[in-house]
Amino acid sequence: MATSDIDQTRVLSERVEPIRAVGAVGSDEGSSAFAPSSPAREREFFAERLVLFAQIAFWASSGFLVMRLAIRFFALRAQAPASAIEGFPLFHLFATAVFLFMWLTARSQPLSESGLRRVDAGGTLAASLSYALMTPAMVLWWRPDQLVLLILNAVLLGRAALVPSEPRRTALISGASLLPVPVITFFLYRGKAPRELLLGALITQAILWAAFTVVIATLTSNVTFHLRRSVARARRLGQYRLLEKIGEGGMGVVYRGEHEMLRRPTAIKLLSPHVAGEVTLRRFEREAQQTARLTNPHTVSVYDFGRTPEGAFYYVMEYLDGIDLERLVEEAGPLPPGRVVNILRQVCEALAEAHGVGLIHRDIKPANILLSVWGGVPDYAKVVDFGLVKEVNEAEGARLTRENVFAGTLNYLAPETVEGGSPDPRSDLYSLGAVAYYLLTGTPVFDGKPVQVIQSHLQATPDRPSARLGRPLPLKLESLILDCLEKDPSNRPDSAQALMDRLNACDDVKPWAAEDAREWWRKRKTA
Repeated sequence: MATSDIDQTRVLSERVEPIRAVGAVGSDEGSSAFAPSSPAREREFFAERLVLFAQIAFWASSGFLVMRLAIRFFALRAQAPASAIEGFPLFHLFATAVFLFMWLTARSQPLSESGLRRVDAGGTLAASLSYALMTPAMVLWWRPDQLVLLILNAVLLGRAALVPSEPRRTALISGASLLPVPVITFFLYRGKAPRELLLGALITQAILWAAFTVVIATLTSNVTFHLRRSVARARRLGQYRLLEKIGEGGMGVVYRGEHEMLRRPTAIKLLSPHVAGEVTLRRFEREAQQTARLTNPHTVSVYDFGRTPEGAFYYVMEYLDGIDLERLVEEAGPLPPGRVVNILRQVCEALAEAHGVGLIHRDIKPANILLSVWGGVPDYAKVVDFGLVKEVNEAEGARLTRENVFAGTLNYLAPETVEGGSPDPRSDLYSLGAVAYYLLTGTPVFDGKPVQVIQSHLQATPDRPSARLGRPLPLKLESLILDCLEKDPSNRPDSAQALMDRLNACDDVKPWAAEDAREWWRKRKTA
């Protein structure tokens, strides 16, 4: 294969790089931009927006407070007449402190949603009252009643836009916040209203502007509140509800979801609309059908699949709350040989069933093998993402999955796949041998630039895992891994069952006991 051909193949292969089918513990990659749809997410979303509102209000109020203090300071330095010097802005300072309290409380205190709502309502009312009480102290400013209305208008409209709130609740909070303004206006101008305006006109004007602010704030809340509800309804696929994004790739997006009635957690793979095409849709549908044929407990289960009214295809899988092997090695380093053997046995079970019905995975890699505590059993392995599965001797299946490029992940590709030949079950065993090598040493079999990795798969002899690791490893396990990495498929184990038999015969490996696994998961949970 010429270098230019290799580069072109690499680019094409990266375009069909599959996505991970399940989430991992502690991952916040999928922080959803949509409206939350569970009580915990509702509380978290409300807290985030309340913090944002309080933070913006605090900094804006602080800026104007500093300006007023600076004006007062320079007026005193200039020995201005007492009538021209504004008093200390105590109420302004108090309002600013209220926003700071709301910000810090919503951000750091583990309050319930009802507690956060009390902070929202109480803080908004306290700050608004403080701003209203600023009016008598601002008689040196032109029409202080109008200036205070402007301040409250900004506060209440900002809250309506940022803090999720039912329209009725927004109307009540806004109305209560603005209620003191006409009263203070009456006492401020009683007997000394401007000649061009009657006292009644001033009070009427204050009432009208306050009512206008309440109406606009309520309408703003109504739009944002119902928009979030509409988005939540749109995030339902049949009886399943989308919660948050946990993965994304060239073939689509994966969400964590749940069944509406059973509340069963699921992973929902949805084909991105912008890549939809007849061939892509057929491949996606085929992936769901092929995976659903597999019943081994070490293969991810498919519950359902279908199409949305808009034509987007989706399928629903079990949600595995665990950690993939790639992240496991990144966190924990090279694994003990006994643990590696325990994982490989389980993967062999899944592959034995798939190969037995004529399916080849074609993308066995650490990121597609996930460990979790499943049914109370620790270190339970599941093979995920059958997006590149190929049915042996099926021309249509080959056409749908190959599309004139090889598919898979470079560090774990079998040589025959790199050369463009037809993979067989022993190609998955080569990839599994490369996975075992990575688990034992913490490094891929071959590393470097993509072209170098491809050429190494074709020509280079891998280092012994013990030499790469720098310490002895069980000889039978090391020999078995190197046999899986043979260039010629005929020199590898004949089948996944044969590989599992040889793993069982590795009597020089210290077993990874169930108690070892439980202890590891306990430590990880408390870390």
